[in-house]
Amino acid sequence: MHKVLKRLGSELLLPFHDYFTGFKAAMTEKRFAFIITIVLAFIAGWWMYVPVHELFHAFGCILGGGEVTRLEISEIYGAALLSKVFPFISVGSEYAGRLTGFETYDNDLIYLLTVFFPYLLTIFIGVPLLQYVIYGSGRSYQRCLWFGLSLPVAYAPFISMTGDYYEMASIIVTGLVSLFFPDFQVDRWRSDDLIRLLDELVFSTEIIRTGDIFGIIFSLFLGIIMIFLTYRTGRFWSYHAFKL
Repeated sequence: MHKVLKRLGSELLLPFHDYFTGFKAAMTEKRFAFIITIVLAFIAGWWMYVPVHELFHAFGCILGGGEVTRLEISEIYGAALLSKVFPFISVGSEYAGRLTGFETYDNDLIYLLTVFFPYLLTIFIGVPLLQYVIYGSGRSYQRCLWFGLSLPVAYAPFISMTGDYYEMASIIVTGLVSLFFPDFQVDRWRSDDLIRLLDELVFSTEIIRTGDIFGIIFSLFLGIIMIFLTYRTGRFWSYHAFKL
């Protein structure tokens, strides 16, 4: 039991360990210029990643056999330019970006692919790039650049704990519940915004259903497990593909 808990603890701390190890590998000297390089690279990485992430949602839906009609992207991420290439892109969003118009034809596999598809970037680009900073070669400025660029992509699942990952987990949970309770409304716990869902089902209603509380908690818990599995898969790919 002790070994199991120790292993679980190491798995939970692994992404944080990689962050601090990567930072230490990049900051070979305590130079202000290194910090600036990391910060600027992070900002650039985030600016590039956001529209690509949203486009991957759309691509996942289309590849799965669904249909995309509206993808909202904030103007600061180049939505106006992208809309000339992808007609389904709408300029402006209350979020950085959000796929608001898509059809999965009630197929949960298409729905899951739509939500998960951007996190292939975490597995095949973000985490491997972070591992390269830790174990690869390169000058200090290069390591700082790669480290800053890797952060938004490598840690995107953690940022999306109450967004995409809750949504993926809720698809699975509600799908399982509907097998035992055919009349269950599967859309009840499904959302890409857990905070908004809690407001609708818990904070803004006089009658709170116990089933809603358990369903949301279990979906969140499953989503957290999926986050760590995604990160671990990225690490697995890094070592076996690049022999780091």
